[in-house]
Amino acid sequence: MMRESFFGLNVSIKGLYSAQRSLNVVSHNLSNASTPGYSRQQAVQVASKPIAMRDGTGMIGTGSNVISIQRIRDEYLDYKYWSENVSYKEWTTKSTLLNELEAAFNEPSDSGFSTVLDSFFASMQELSKDPDSPAVRAIVKERGVTIAKYFNNMARHFEKLQSDVNDMVKSKVEEINSIATQIQELNRQIYRAELDGSTANDLRDQRTVLVDTLSGIVNISVNEVVVGRLPSGAEDKHFSVSISGKALVDHYDVSKLAVKQRPEKLNEEEDIGNLYEVVWADGNSLEVKGGELKGYLDMRDGNDSAPASTGYQGNLKESPAFKGIPYYIKKMNEFVRTWAMCFNEGYIKDSSGTIQDGLGHADGFGIDPDGSGPLTAPTGIRFFTMLGADGKPLDSTDFIDGETTTAGIADRYKNITAKNFSVSSDVIENCRSAIAASGNPSQVGNIDNLQALLDMRHDTHMFSEGAPEDFMKSLVATLGIDSQMALMFAENQENVVGQVVNRRLSTSGVSTNEELTDMIRFQHAYNASAMMITTMSQVYDTLINKMGV
Repeated sequence: MMRESFFGLNVSIKGLYSAQRSLNVVSHNLSNASTPGYSRQQAVQVASKPIAMRDGTGMIGTGSNVISIQRIRDEYLDYKYWSENVSYKEWTTKSTLLNELEAAFNEPSDSGFSTVLDSFFASMQELSKDPDSPAVRAIVKERGVTIAKYFNNMARHFEKLQSDVNDMVKSKVEEINSIATQIQELNRQIYRAELDGSTANDLRDQRTVLVDTLSGIVNISVNEVVVGRLPSGAEDKHFSVSISGKALVDHYDVSKLAVKQRPEKLNEEEDIGNLYEVVWADGNSLEVKGGELKGYLDMRDGNDSAPASTGYQGNLKESPAFKGIPYYIKKMNEFVRTWAMCFNEGYIKDSSGTIQDGLGHADGFGIDPDGSGPLTAPTGIRFFTMLGADGKPLDSTDFIDGETTTAGIADRYKNITAKNFSVSSDVIENCRSAIAASGNPSQVGNIDNLQALLDMRHDTHMFSEGAPEDFMKSLVATLGIDSQMALMFAENQENVVGQVVNRRLSTSGVSTNEELTDMIRFQHAYNASAMMITTMSQVYDTLINKMGV
């Protein structure tokens, strides 16, 4: 009888506690409205277990209880974000680096290749007006040196960029390992916190933020699988993150990544030394299929020489099918070799690959060093050669190295690269006598050979792309197209990711208006329960103190 007399007071107290706990949750939500990755929480309030009436007339309610604090989250949107973010970050990385390559070429501009080539041929045109002028010959030499330095600087810039990207590969691997370790520790904390059936909402949010970051670095798959039941009766869940089928984090275990230096260059002439391969720390190879890491690897190694594949395989023997830094270094090497061979020897390959011999700088006649007149034999001097092991320009003799056949001489030009391309020491040291303008040994003012050199500017057979300027324009255009494509893919993925983010926020984000509405609702519930307690107290006071004697 006494229990039933105070029953109403107990019910009101339960209502008071339920409203108070809901208000605490609202307060927590508002405090974290700006916290990245925070998921809105909600108190799950249910009617407590009713009890049967003593007289058998039915059951009476016993109030309410808050049985859990629920984390409002749509797992589908999380998985959707992770799958789309990997592509978005890959193309964003590629777009950024391709923009850097475009800036290096700096076309069109007053300092780009077209301007440098124009200046060189303009000086040669001036020489055709006064073939014997030492001043004009010096200008031709200097403009030739400018062409060589243009390619030297471009090659050094690209190598520096490749080195920087290589460092970023190592940095990203270290970041992956760091995130994996943090996820492992959160797995421990979450598992211990949830042994009694609770839900570690804030810890799960922290883990989700880490997975969000990881999904942008490398392709991952995430699973939380039920492996049994806890003593509390709740599901025993294990959380794992995998890369290309192998677990990076498996509940409490972590398999880290590592970088190792390649014993050989992937692209022999286009790569710097000591580039990193990404592997598992246990030595197994790793296939990188997306994310920033793949963007860096493709840009660092891409030479457009391998068939398209789904990803980057560790210990790869071929370059990925992407036009990265090595591709553009290779194309610049191709230009300086073909250009030097054509300008020096007059050699041009036909459509079948056969070398056709024409007039080049080495076939012309210069001026006798003592100023007595023209030379009686072709100079044999190559205007362009390469830097030697000591970093100094080679002369024509050292460059040709005794080769006399067309095939043998052509083979020497394979040693030229954009990085070591140079004007020969013959021309640098004595441009007045070394520059071969005349096509006739007895005519100082003859410019037949110089005219043949001038005609090379518009020789559409020099390259498969056409004339020298056409080759470089084609290369820059290819880079521009690749850059636009990467930007387009990045922007498209940004839109997709943005839509997913908006949907996540609409589901999990904290709306201050909604929380304030809930706050007022729970405040009224709290006040009502408090009023009920006051009312019940008055009833009990009347019953106990004012009735009777």
